[in-house]
Amino acid sequence: MNAHVRPADPKKLIKGATGDWEIVIGLEIHAQVTSNAKLFSGSSTAFGGEPNAHVSLIDAAMPGMLPVINEECVRQAVRTGLGLNAQINKRSVFDRKNYFYPDLPQGYQISQYKHPVVGEGEIAVDLSPTEQISVGIERLHLEQDAGKSMHDQHPTMSFVDLNRSGVALMEIVSKPDLRSADEAKAYVSKLRTILRYIGSCDGDMEKGNLRADVNVSVRKPGAPFGTRCEIKNVNSIRFIGQAIEVEARRQIGIIEDGGTIDQETRLYDPGKGETRSLRSKEEAHDYRYFPDPDLLPLEFDDAFVAGLKAQLPELPDAKKGRFIAEYGLSPYDASVLVAERDQADYFEAVAKGRDGKAAANWVINELFGRLNKEGKDVSASPVSAAQLGGLVDLIGEGVISGKIAKDLFEIVWTEGGDPREIVEARGMKQVTDTGAIEKAVDEIIAANPDKVEQVKAKPTMLGWFVGQAMKASGGKANPQALNEILKKKLGIE
Repeated sequence: MNAHVRPADPKKLIKGATGDWEIVIGLEIHAQVTSNAKLFSGSSTAFGGEPNAHVSLIDAAMPGMLPVINEECVRQAVRTGLGLNAQINKRSVFDRKNYFYPDLPQGYQISQYKHPVVGEGEIAVDLSPTEQISVGIERLHLEQDAGKSMHDQHPTMSFVDLNRSGVALMEIVSKPDLRSADEAKAYVSKLRTILRYIGSCDGDMEKGNLRADVNVSVRKPGAPFGTRCEIKNVNSIRFIGQAIEVEARRQIGIIEDGGTIDQETRLYDPGKGETRSLRSKEEAHDYRYFPDPDLLPLEFDDAFVAGLKAQLPELPDAKKGRFIAEYGLSPYDASVLVAERDQADYFEAVAKGRDGKAAANWVINELFGRLNKEGKDVSASPVSAAQLGGLVDLIGEGVISGKIAKDLFEIVWTEGGDPREIVEARGMKQVTDTGAIEKAVDEIIAANPDKVEQVKAKPTMLGWFVGQAMKASGGKANPQALNEILKKKLGIE
């Protein structure tokens, strides 16, 4: 989809002093490749080692050290490209991007410039159950990460930790197709989900394994693109949204005051809720890109790509479509369930051979609700899919009511055990024996003649009788049988 063609959405415009403004956003996502070794060396990529513990002579740029490509990183980039419905380039080239910084020991970063491993693609992003946008992918290229400068370890000196130096990154560049902070947040969430399904990046933003450079510009609806500013290294989805809002309002304020926007690189400060200038924006020629003479062009054949495609898991969009078709779920419920692969697997284990909608209700409302409250994810759930499936069976068979099921869920959550055995052992079955229910109803009617008179004039009073009978049965009376018996005895149609 061409970014210029998408008509402005009035709901997404920002009100300024001189009228409405449209935000135009493009994102560069840096995703750390899931691999045990770095892109061009055998050093470990494990998180949290002692400073400079995972550094080989290659990572430290010692003289005469030559890089050797890690094939697994290439596989991960191609898998990701396939997941983004993108063009896979069977020939790509590694370039040197030259700049000088203390945590870049070579004095250049090995990246890809004109010939990336993955070309154009697109992903579908759900903004709501009824609104979906298509976001174009410009390219995906492989590059090495830099090290880390630490300025808080010594009063007069900075320290450098090269553990991250040479770690493989995929830079995934979107087209300028996003038009609001919410769209950008939804895009990053969807991209993160795809990466996690494929297993090419764990998406852990707290560890810096997924971070975004956010390009923001503003324009009057329908006008050409404005000058953009790039906000570097934003490391949470919430902050991406905040940075866009803050930066768009800053730019609108400057233009409306008669000023112009300088193309520059900025940082977002979440504490102050503002962006601040870092440096003027470099152009590609400032980096003096040239092909890395130590690395041959990267070439592979159709069979390599086909082999990787055959091993891809079912991706979120396909899984969502199948859940809607196979289990009769609403698009919203299906979206919630496929957001994480282990959530989708858990649901499917509960739903197999059962009522899919009932399974989805219990998984989303009861289980996910409780997991969220306790800050756990589904892999740490005290209730297994088999246990929850057993509970859904008991409701379906009429052995327990929905109300009893909630008590049963609580017992399984805190104490564990087989739901059917718990119901037997604790006498939690709902009473479907109409004789026993009739006896309880007769006693209530005999004890409350005044209420019996009232209910004939006001049938909504029936709820009082239902409540009393439920209390008498310890909450175990079958609600349908109880309602029918009461109506019959009280002469209400």
